[in-house]
Amino acid sequence: MPEVKLHRRCNRNRNRSKRRAIYCPTHGCYIDSVSQKYPLFADRAGQLQQRGFSRQKALILMAAKTTVSLEGEWLEAFWCDQCQQSKWYHVKKRASGTPKKESCIYEVLVVSSELWQQATGVIYPEGNPSVGEFTRRHARMVSYNGSKDFQFGD
Repeated sequence: MPEVKLHRRCNRNRNRSKRRAIYCPTHGCYIDSVSQKYPLFADRAGQLQQRGFSRQKALILMAAKTTVSLEGEWLEAFWCDQCQQSKWYHVKKRASGTPKKESCIYEVLVVSSELWQQATGVIYPEGNPSVGEFTRRHARMVSYNGSKDFQFGD
């Protein structure tokens, strides 16, 4: 009878982490991450209330801390093959209800302008909202002819 060799490689591969099941909200195809995760935080009680905290508990947390980290929520940029572009999304990680710890459901939403102020370390793609149009225009200028924007009285 020939000797049968068992390979352990198959078992070893099954222990690898699975790809995150994050899909394009427009096309439903898998989207690839093209940035790091930028965690979100709350700095007002109303932001916590939107996430299910009672008014009293939200006020107590805000009184104790200036900001509260929002677990399981972040901003991340993804590339969609159907759209042929990268877009920023607000990702919410939820437990799927199955006992496996790896199985999660990801809710992917388009980022609202308010969320950009709640993220840590991310640069707002349309520029800093606190910067005026005059400053933004001058920052983009190749040559400096700034005196044209000012009217001098004679």
